[in-house]
Amino acid sequence: MAIRTGGKLLIEALEENGVRTVFGVPGESYLEALDALSEPDSAIEYITCRQEGGASFMAGAYARLTGKPGICFVTRGPGAANASVGVHTAYQDSAPMILLVGQVPRSSVDREAFQEIDYRHMYSEMSKLVMQVGEADRLSEYINRAFQTALSGRPGPVVVVLPEDVLLESTDAPLLDAAKPVQAHAGTANLAQFREMLGAAKRPLFLLGGSVWTDEARRVFESFALRNNLPVVAAFRRQDVFDNHHECYAGDVAWGNISSVSRALDECDLLVSLGARLTAGTSSNYKSLQPPLLRQKLIHVYPGAEELGRVYKADLMINSGVCEMAYALAEMSFASCEAWSDWRDVARQGYLDSLVATRQPGDLDMGLVMAHLREVLPRNTIVTTGAGNFADWPNKIFQYSGCGTCLSPISGAMGFGIPAAVAASLTCPDRQVICFTGDGDFLMNGQEMATAAQYGGKPIILVINNNMYGTIRMHQQSRHPGRISGTELKNPDFVMYAKSFGAYAEKVVRTDDFSPAFARAQASDNMALLELQIDPESICYNMPPLSELGQ
Repeated sequence: MAIRTGGKLLIEALEENGVRTVFGVPGESYLEALDALSEPDSAIEYITCRQEGGASFMAGAYARLTGKPGICFVTRGPGAANASVGVHTAYQDSAPMILLVGQVPRSSVDREAFQEIDYRHMYSEMSKLVMQVGEADRLSEYINRAFQTALSGRPGPVVVVLPEDVLLESTDAPLLDAAKPVQAHAGTANLAQFREMLGAAKRPLFLLGGSVWTDEARRVFESFALRNNLPVVAAFRRQDVFDNHHECYAGDVAWGNISSVSRALDECDLLVSLGARLTAGTSSNYKSLQPPLLRQKLIHVYPGAEELGRVYKADLMINSGVCEMAYALAEMSFASCEAWSDWRDVARQGYLDSLVATRQPGDLDMGLVMAHLREVLPRNTIVTTGAGNFADWPNKIFQYSGCGTCLSPISGAMGFGIPAAVAASLTCPDRQVICFTGDGDFLMNGQEMATAAQYGGKPIILVINNNMYGTIRMHQQSRHPGRISGTELKNPDFVMYAKSFGAYAEKVVRTDDFSPAFARAQASDNMALLELQIDPESICYNMPPLSELGQ
């Protein structure tokens, strides 16, 4: 092999593993990698972001959208600290991601050198693996291991630490072939017991989650559910793993379940969790599904063996990838399926009823806004959100149709929506991308509109403005009525802010004005922002006015 720098070998290894896009903020600790990216023959586009948190969010969103590891480059110390929010989010999202972090030269390690951090300690609780490369000859080995780990079993983030002098070092080490990730499959005995338990159930309920579904596997499972009249609910912020227009779809399991989902969970005699970890979000903070033993029988199918039996003691545990399990079920049919049809229909009707939101206080009603968006947006629209009560509007009453159309952080990380929308728009330029964000959430990473402008991203951003941190105010009002502390916000002019990035922007204060404003945003063929001024009393989907909480 030709002699080249470690930085060049690093980029070659990424290219060999299929990487064509990376997100990052440049730093002097990995200049040799940046130099290799500038070569005319480089196949990788480097997306320069404005803050490492935004860059790592973009990588996580890219992973959830494509199923491929999102790649993020950041520099040592402050850059690595900023990026940690995206690493933690990717970990809880089970999103494959590789964070490449610059490090001080090997000769300076353990001296608290400039911007030095021990990343094995820093990232150990929020990633699948942290590795520090010790010599340039092994760079290809480490990158392959990063891909292997990020994609096998339960997907997640891997951190690769790159000492500056390793990237400078010369090497003639060979380039290894691309990694070949693996997933477990259900065994014959597992499938036989699965068939027996499902066949004996009178009111079965399927709960779907996970980050590695493909649309092909999703359609295979949807056919299985339809053939057998099985009601299906989605795990917290996983609504895109099953077509919401499908007659078996019955809603999502999350904090604030719709009443029909709560009834289905109470009344089912068999719960099949396929790909869901059964987190605090999916179990309503462990209240609707109380660990460790459920009163109904539980079948838990999950790609990571370490998760099975960790919180819930299932009657049957199957270590399998979600797509692999979907294909294993493809031909299964049950004689009892006719008896399940009424059970399924009741659950489905409850979901359809929930799409009509209660009347909201004020001149702009988000329930009616969402009804309009359901009518006009294409089914392949990608919706992103950050964290806050505003996210319940798309997550409860928008209808998702395919994998990667719902990009919402399971970790509840604020500031995810804008970077995710930028990544989605750049990755899928032919699709409509809509970002829902609150006024507090927006200013966490609103600067990434500059990244969209630089690279031609065209998301439409809906800023739902109530001049407060609404979720915290809701809890504050419930526990301490009338006592406001720390939740009021003085906001900038969001329209002028967006226009400074070259975006189309306008403010909407009445429901009737939303439809024409949204049409103008679409027609602009540009990045666009609509500020939606809502009444502070309109705190959340299907909740009483804010002032009535705690009474």
